[in-house]
Amino acid sequence: MQLAAIIVSLVLTAVGVALIARAVAQLVRTFRLGQPVPAGSRTDDPVQRSVTLVKEFLGHSRMNRWGIVGVAHWFVAIGFLTLPPTLAQAYGQLFRADWVLPVVGGWLPLEMYIEFIGAATVLGILVLMAIRLLNLPTRAGRKSRFTGSIAWQAYFVEYVILTIGLAILVLRGLEGALHHVEGYAAAYFVSYPLVAAFDGLDTGTLQTLVYFFAMIKIGVSLIWMITVALNTNMGVAWHRFLAFPNIWFKRESSGDVALGALQPMVSGGKPIDFEDPGEDDQFGVSQVEHFSWKGLLDFSTCTECGRCQSQCPAWNTGKPLSPKLLVMSLRDHAHAKAPYLLAGGGKDDEGNEKATAEQLRDVPASALAEAERPLIGTLEENGVIDPDVLWSCTTCGACVEQCPVDIEHVDHILDMRRYQVMIESSFPSEAGTMLKNLEKKGNPWGLAKKQRLAWTQEVDFEVPVVGKDIEDLTEVEYLYWVGCAGALEDRAKKTTKAFAELLNIAGVKFAIMGGDEKCTGDSARRLGNEFLFQQLGQENVATLNMAFGEDEDEGVVVEKAKKKIVATCPHCFNTIANEYPQLGGEYEVIHHTQLLQHLVDEGKLIPVNPVEGLITYHDPCYLSRHNKIYTPPREIIAKVPGLRNEEMHRHKERGFCCGAGGARMWMEERIGKRVNNERVDEALSLNPDIVSTACPFCLVMLTDSVNGKKNDGSAKENLQVVDVAQLLLDSVKTPADPAGEAEAADEPESEPVK
Repeated sequence: MQLAAIIVSLVLTAVGVALIARAVAQLVRTFRLGQPVPAGSRTDDPVQRSVTLVKEFLGHSRMNRWGIVGVAHWFVAIGFLTLPPTLAQAYGQLFRADWVLPVVGGWLPLEMYIEFIGAATVLGILVLMAIRLLNLPTRAGRKSRFTGSIAWQAYFVEYVILTIGLAILVLRGLEGALHHVEGYAAAYFVSYPLVAAFDGLDTGTLQTLVYFFAMIKIGVSLIWMITVALNTNMGVAWHRFLAFPNIWFKRESSGDVALGALQPMVSGGKPIDFEDPGEDDQFGVSQVEHFSWKGLLDFSTCTECGRCQSQCPAWNTGKPLSPKLLVMSLRDHAHAKAPYLLAGGGKDDEGNEKATAEQLRDVPASALAEAERPLIGTLEENGVIDPDVLWSCTTCGACVEQCPVDIEHVDHILDMRRYQVMIESSFPSEAGTMLKNLEKKGNPWGLAKKQRLAWTQEVDFEVPVVGKDIEDLTEVEYLYWVGCAGALEDRAKKTTKAFAELLNIAGVKFAIMGGDEKCTGDSARRLGNEFLFQQLGQENVATLNMAFGEDEDEGVVVEKAKKKIVATCPHCFNTIANEYPQLGGEYEVIHHTQLLQHLVDEGKLIPVNPVEGLITYHDPCYLSRHNKIYTPPREIIAKVPGLRNEEMHRHKERGFCCGAGGARMWMEERIGKRVNNERVDEALSLNPDIVSTACPFCLVMLTDSVNGKKNDGSAKENLQVVDVAQLLLDSVKTPADPAGEAEAADEPESEPVK
C-alpha cells in the first residue's frame, strides 16, 4: 500500500504541476491579448486597493449579503487557502505514517486551527451543496440562479472539497491513534471520536490506513488540479485564484463597484479624441480581443454563481439577457479563439486575414472556426452574443452590485453597443428617432427649446431664469437643472412644479436655465452613441460654466463648491455629477430628495397636513445603486403624517428596475413581460394607496403600467403614482383655516396629489 500510494501520488504530482504551470502561462497569454488600459487607471492607490482586497476577501463583504451562503463560502474559501499544510503533511506521511511537520508540527494552536477549519470546511461545502441541489435548474427553471451554469464542473469542485475535507479529518483521527492520544485532547477536539474508533487497531493497520488516506487526499487534490489545468475556462474553479487580481484591479480604487459614470471610450489604452480621432482608433468592441485585458480577466473570473442573473430585470421578465450567460459566452469564446490570436491571426477593417497560412498551420480547426464567428450576431449567423441580448440591458447595475468578484458587466455591454451604434449603425429602430431629436432639437421628444420654460407659466410665483431675470448664477444658491423630462413630459412636469414650489416656500434662492441647455446625453451614451454624448455634454458644460460666471478667456476660476446644481432626474444628476468632469465640468450636484430632506431637517419645510394611506417607494436605479442614495426619499416619506410605508420585497441594493434605463425608455419591449409591469405587480402585492418614486423616467413607466392595470381591473382606481416632492408639497401646504378664509383668500389652494 505504501509503495502504491507513493507511486500514484508522485506521478499525479508530476503531471499536475506540469499541466497547471502550462495552464497559468496560457491564461497570462490569453489576458495579454486584450487591449491596454489608460495608464494608472487600474493601479492607482495600491494601498487602498490592497485594503479593499483584504476587506472583500477576509470580510466577505459582498458574499455575506446572502446570509448563510456567505458564511458557508467563507469557511470553504479560508479552508482552501489555509489548509495546504495538511497536504504537505500528507506527502510526508506517504514515507512515514507518524511524520509531522517540522517546527510547527504538534503546535497546539495550529492543531486546533486545523481541526476547526477542517470541520467548518466540510460543513460549509455541505451547506453549499444542499443550496445548489435545492435550486436545481430542472426544478425551478429561470427562477434558479444556477440555470445555464455548467453543472458537472460545480458538482466536481464541491465533491472534491468534501472528499479532501473528510480525508483531513480521517487522517487526524489516525494520527491521534498512532500517537496514542488517551482521553480528551484539545488538539483533536473535533476528530477525537475517530481517534477513539481507530485506537483499537494495531500499528501496522493504522500505518496502512494513513498511507491510503494520504494518497486519497493527495490524489483527489491532484486530479482537481489536472482537471482545472485542462479546462482554463472553468470559472467555478479558477475564480479562487483569479478573483484576487480581479478585485485588486477593479475600476474604482476606493472599492466602489463599477457603476455611476461610464468610462470614456479608449483605443490602444488612450482616450479617443472625438474632435480629431486617429485613423487606427477602435470605436467600441467588435471582436473579443478588443476588450481590455481587464475585460478578459473579468470573463475568466466568473464563478457562475448566478447572483447577477437572479437580480437582472431582463432575465426576470423572460428576455434572453442573463449577465452570467453573457459573460460565460464571452469567456468561452475568448479561450476558444486564443490559439488563433496567439498565432498572429486577426482581421483588418476590410475583413482580410492578417496572418499567413504558415502562421496558422498549427492552429486547431476549432480555433479557426471560432475566429469566424461574429461577436454580435443572431443564432443563424452563429454570433457569440445575440443582438436581443445586447439591447435588453437597462444598465440598472444590479449585476455589478451583486457580483462577488467585481465583474464589470455594464461597461462591457456598453462597449459592444458603442461599436454597433457608431460603426455598424445597428440598433433598435425606435431609438433612431430619439437620436435624431437629440441631434436636431437637443431633447428626446424633438420639441422646441422655448417649451422648456412653458411650465414656469403654470405656477403662481416667479421662477428666475439665467440670462433673463438674473445675469448669472452667482446671485442664487442653486441652479435647478430641470432636465428634458421635467420640462417637457406632462407627468414629470408635476414633479418640477412641486419641487420649485417647495423651494419657493422654503425661501431657497434658485434659478433655471433659459432653454439653451440640451439633454445631458445620458440616453445617447447608454445606447452607445458616445460621439453624440460628447457633443451634447461639451455644449452643456460650456453653457453651465458661462451661467456660473466662469470666463476662460478672462481666467476667472469658480470653486466647485460654489457651482451648486440640484436635479430632479437621477439620470441628469448622475451625468452632470459623475460624467461631466470627464468633459471639464466640475460641479457640486445633489438630487432634489437630498435637498428636500435637508430643508425638512432645518425646519424650512414642515410637513403638517396628513396624507393618509399605505405607500411603497420604488428606488430609481440611477439614484440608488449607481449613486448610493437610499435614505433621503425614505426620510421625507417618514416625516409626512399619515403615511404608512411598506417596502417591496426588492428594494435598496436589490431594487428592481422600472425598465427605462440604458435608453430602454425609447425602445419597445417585444420579448417577455414588460419590466414596468413586473415592478408594478410587486408593488400591487402590498395593496398600496400610493406608489412613490424620485425619478421622472420611473414615474412615467410606473404610471403607464398602473393605468393599464386600472383599465383591466387589476389595480384599484384610487392608486396614485407620485414623486416624493409631490407628497411633501401636499403635506407642507397647510389647509386653509375656515375661520380665516378671508385672510387666506389670496393663497393658492393645496393641489391634491395626482
